[in-house]
Amino acid sequence: MLGGGGAGKMIEDKERLCELAEKLKVIAHPVRLCIVRGLWRKGCCNVTFMQECLEVPQSTVSQHLGKLRQAGIIQGERNGLEICYSLKDPLIEEVMKLMFEEDKV
Repeated sequence: MLGGGGAGKMIEDKERLCELAEKLKVIAHPVRLCIVRGLWRKGCCNVTFMQECLEVPQSTVSQHLGKLRQAGIIQGERNGLEICYSLKDPLIEEVMKLMFEEDKV
């Protein structure tokens, strides 16, 4: 509820709410949401795999990965020349679970 005595609490939580809203904005793009959902389902994958699944240029995937990494949603682990990306933020994993649990194979 927005009115009443809880208004002070909203102000106290403003920084956290802004952080959460920013993360939701980042994953709100269809390509980024697809990447995050894919990482949630698969656990870890590289840019080439994502590029083939999304059918977009590698540069496009890299741009979206950069935004997701900058927001703290994903992380990359280098293995030789390859970087394997995975979800980093447990909250985003919960969001994926709420949105796509019935789709997970």
